[in-house]
Amino acid sequence: MTAQSEAILENNLIKQLAQQGYERVLIKDEDSLLSNLKKQLEKVNNTIFTDKEFDAILNHLAKGTIFEKSKTLRSRFQLTCDDGESIYLRFFFAEDTNKNMYQVSNQISQEGTYKNRYDVTILINGLPIIQIELKRRGIELKEAFKQICRYKRQSFWVNRGLFQYVQLFIISNGGNTKYYANNPLSALTYKQTFFWADVNNKNITELADFAKSFLDIPHLGKMIAQYIVQNETYKVLMALRPYQFYATEAMIHRVQTSHENGYIWHTTGSGKTLTSFKASQIIMDLPEVHKVVFVVDRKDLDYQTMKEFNSFKKDSVDVTDNTKSLVDQFTDPNSPLILTTIQKLNNAISPGRYQTSMSHLQGKRIIFIFDECHRSQFGDTHKRITDFFTNSQLFGFTGTPIFANNAQKNELGKRTTKDLFGTCLHKYVITDAIRDQNVLRFSIEYIGRYKQKGNTLIDIEVEDIDTREVLEAPERIEKIVDYIIQYHHTKTTNREFSAMLAVSSIDTLITYYEFFKKKKEEGEHNLRIATIYSYGANEEDLEATGSLPDDGMMMAAEPRPVYKTSHSREKLDEFILDYNQMYNTSFSTKDGKQFENYFKDISKRLKEREKENFKDKDRLDLVIVVNMMLTGFDAKKVNTMYVDKNLRYHGLIQAYSRTNRILNEKKSQGNIVCFRNLKEATDQAIFLFSNKEAKEEIILPDYNKIVTDFNEAVIELLKIAPTYKMVDNLISEDDQLAFVQAFRKLMRLKNVLESFVAFSWDDLAMPEQTFYNYLGKYLDLRDRVKSDHQMQKSSILDDIDFELELVHRDVINVAYILKLITKMKEEKDAQAAAQQKKNIMDLLTGEITLRSKRELIEKFIAQQLPHIDHIDRIEDEFEKFWNNEKVLALGKLCEEENLDQKQFQALINAYVYSGQEPIREEVFKCLDNRPSVLKAREIGERIISKMKNYIQTFIEGMVG
Repeated sequence: MTAQSEAILENNLIKQLAQQGYERVLIKDEDSLLSNLKKQLEKVNNTIFTDKEFDAILNHLAKGTIFEKSKTLRSRFQLTCDDGESIYLRFFFAEDTNKNMYQVSNQISQEGTYKNRYDVTILINGLPIIQIELKRRGIELKEAFKQICRYKRQSFWVNRGLFQYVQLFIISNGGNTKYYANNPLSALTYKQTFFWADVNNKNITELADFAKSFLDIPHLGKMIAQYIVQNETYKVLMALRPYQFYATEAMIHRVQTSHENGYIWHTTGSGKTLTSFKASQIIMDLPEVHKVVFVVDRKDLDYQTMKEFNSFKKDSVDVTDNTKSLVDQFTDPNSPLILTTIQKLNNAISPGRYQTSMSHLQGKRIIFIFDECHRSQFGDTHKRITDFFTNSQLFGFTGTPIFANNAQKNELGKRTTKDLFGTCLHKYVITDAIRDQNVLRFSIEYIGRYKQKGNTLIDIEVEDIDTREVLEAPERIEKIVDYIIQYHHTKTTNREFSAMLAVSSIDTLITYYEFFKKKKEEGEHNLRIATIYSYGANEEDLEATGSLPDDGMMMAAEPRPVYKTSHSREKLDEFILDYNQMYNTSFSTKDGKQFENYFKDISKRLKEREKENFKDKDRLDLVIVVNMMLTGFDAKKVNTMYVDKNLRYHGLIQAYSRTNRILNEKKSQGNIVCFRNLKEATDQAIFLFSNKEAKEEIILPDYNKIVTDFNEAVIELLKIAPTYKMVDNLISEDDQLAFVQAFRKLMRLKNVLESFVAFSWDDLAMPEQTFYNYLGKYLDLRDRVKSDHQMQKSSILDDIDFELELVHRDVINVAYILKLITKMKEEKDAQAAAQQKKNIMDLLTGEITLRSKRELIEKFIAQQLPHIDHIDRIEDEFEKFWNNEKVLALGKLCEEENLDQKQFQALINAYVYSGQEPIREEVFKCLDNRPSVLKAREIGERIISKMKNYIQTFIEGMVG
């Protein structure tokens, strides 16, 4: 039986939608699209337009970007009619979606750069709002995604840009169906496509089932009206995922039908802030609700949440700087949504200064939404809020609830999330998120435990060590610093990503920072490192239970950081001074505002790395923290967490989850590098926050398992093309597709393997050179498909994602440095050129394989570069310079050691080719006179050492 064709899928879908209440309409081209739009707008607005009036409407609709058109869709348009009268038109009725008119059409044709026909289009009031692209069963779903990208590039912008009013795309191959928001091509990634699901998080993948659920007219109307968010910061649309939808709906239903509390358990990294914002936005418009108050616990969350809320809806939150400002918002009828901290809220309702101003609110219907509700709510502050606001209703969001297992005892005894917030209204746990690829899995390595032997520390295998003296020993910390310096490039893909280092105390943090600083001054690395801490209670006991310290002191009405000793404050100011010199800033700890701005600047450098226009000079490689930023801080370009502190339960999951935000194919996992044995604690946390069986889904398999997967994938690849040359013999597109998919799997596995310290090609069934031979054929095939496409030849490979981000990775070698030198030569601004030169020198210092070349490259820049009149000659002139220096260096070495230059050159060539160090007898053959037995060993070792230095300087790292 043949696979169900695309045409059958299309026809069945249209029949189903017609049965669900959509009007079927025949629209074949641009003229019929405009004609239908005019009729539909006339019906829903109960009027008739003249041609001139309709032209004015089309001119209005044609303006703006995709983002701006999403606002036009939801707004009113003041039309001046031919008779001079003004009327207000609606393009979409959000407040009552029953007033909208829903149609379905197929094979609408538009011609831009090329002529395209779109599979199935859902129109609302005549505007294309949902575009559905189909592939036959068995074809990779990503092909439909790539097809839409092609349509956006080639034809969506023609005909007044009406297809830019599409709010959601749906892609399906019959068995798998996903949706995603419409955005500019640069903002689209297949990683941001989602399955729809039922309320229990069971994915609805079959196209017919998806259409019945998601494309049900009342549901689709609600999605367009309420569950697409306009992000003002990035100017993009965000479609809520199913679990976000169900959580919001559950909260709305509870507000409308009862006064009972409730909480939402959505795993860390799944987008709780977006969910809580949407819930706040809808609930504050309910007539029975007086105000919605969104409550956060810590200053870092306060700033981040405020920024995210305002990015979803500009000026939706006027964040309170002090308690009086908060009280003013409570009494202002024009402030339906308040964002504040629990500490300031506590001040506002405590007996005293503000009691009179607040007393009239005690009986009002106020909805409180607590972010990360398990922290400060576990004290009498929570009780004080509920006692004061007698008609309040409380909702909590958490990724890591407090259960009996991980509850802390306090003066009120052990209290769980359920004790304080009642029923869990919706769950989306970490196993759900991993399955749906809404967060990444973790790759966890346990590195280097130590034990005392006499007065020294020695490496041992992973085991528990509780001796504080050993854990805080400078020798141990220096070993860890050396490890991070050596492998940071590996973990962060040549510093494309950033990392965090979590340590146990401020004293330990200071030791770490000073080791990094010392080694940077000595030229051992050029990592950009910063640190921040707020106050210094010794946290060993707190961290061991997974709880986070109470920031009550820091979070008073006028925040000011509090320090354990003047020493720790002086040290932080010293570290901030380093930061100021690195980035030309002027922060300090002189007052709370400057300290807060310092934190914001660190956050911004990490978060904004994901922006397209981010400049490398603003890059921050590593942040050393104790507790700050281990919860509530999200940056997609953070992929690694180094851990040298004890963590358990929710504290562990929260910290690990700083690394697992979805970004692109290159970020395939969150890297966790543990310098303590947290395996048992990790297993317990995963068991607690998901279920025992799901542990393997959350953590990547170990290195050996991935090696096995790679080797099995090699076998499958060789079945298709036994040698790389036989790729050329793959004539049918089906065979070519099979090769692309098989080799792409190898690339993905290699990408993961390269993040492991243990990675070696010797472990793999395919040699490195063979892999790159296949890669060459893979890229040739990709170029051929691209060429065919330009000739408008239809191919099943057209929409394959070749995932070139896994292919391209800058190798920091001399060729790469030459590119930077060329850019420096092109730079007209002297100051900018000087900065680029400094960046090159820093890179030469930081990259271990290039340190030996620094002096010579600096000599080339100083002596040769000024005399090169055209940038095209730089590479040739450098090669000439390098060969001259190479000959001079070899001659000098041979003269110093009385070596025969021709024989010694042959010895060098043999070593470079085989990688095997020559024996002393081979070295002695190059000498004019054989040394005495007493001096033979010393001379042989000295010559071999000089030979290695020569090879390292002039041969290694030159290409590749």
